[in-house]
Amino acid sequence: MSQHENKRLRLDVRFRELQVLRTEEVTPNMRRVILGGADLAGFDSPGCDDHIKLFFPNSSGELVLPTLTAEGPRYPEGKEPSLPRDYTPRSWDHQAGELAIDFVLHGDHGVAGPWAARAQPGDTLAVGGPRGSFVVADDYDGYVLIGDETALPAISRWLEALPEAAEVQVFIEVADEAERQELPQGDNVRIHWLERNGFPAATSTLLEDALVDFEAPEGDVFYWIATESRRARMMRKFFEGHLAVPRDWIRSTGYWKAHPDDTDGD
Repeated sequence: MSQHENKRLRLDVRFRELQVLRTEEVTPNMRRVILGGADLAGFDSPGCDDHIKLFFPNSSGELVLPTLTAEGPRYPEGKEPSLPRDYTPRSWDHQAGELAIDFVLHGDHGVAGPWAARAQPGDTLAVGGPRGSFVVADDYDGYVLIGDETALPAISRWLEALPEAAEVQVFIEVADEAERQELPQGDNVRIHWLERNGFPAATSTLLEDALVDFEAPEGDVFYWIATESRRARMMRKFFEGHLAVPRDWIRSTGYWKAHPDDTDGD
């Protein structure tokens, strides 16, 4: 058994005020917003599943950002704060001065999706982080990636970064066939698309069902899971218990919560 050195990196947190350069329709329910501006200089995201904080204009159209203190973030008194949400950078290009973020659209629900649906060139958004990165060793024999549509930006980055010598299996749950998107895919990658077709994402079991007859790649395998919080946690337990996968070879994260009192998987 090889010694696989997964690393956690701490990064300096900086807030950056960026402007929308353009938007692209990835699928009917996913919109890519490309941001730019002088504040993008020095941005880095070493981990494929890094999270950055996006801060959205408040009801008055202002960006009101926190100050980081030893007790946590503190907002200015008397001002409505900008609401933060966690997102994975899809890509960034310092030469072009661009940072791309993919948003899943859910109608008028929440703050991020509606903002992205209306975003126009010149609109502003603030970005904080990433605060840290989890960098997975590139010497596993295989990698298994499991997630729903919210995990697609990270999955895309994984597929661009993983070694060609490794066997990669990917299980992706989406709303329907129209939400499939083009992904980086070499001869070593097998992608399984699972479509809910009207079934609610919070109570779907498509990913879990696909694991019943799952045949793991040969050798040492790293598992990455990102979906609804309870589902991610149960799939981690499945791999630990059913396949006896070492805990350090699994990274499981709740990307969203159907139940507000849940904690994240990792």
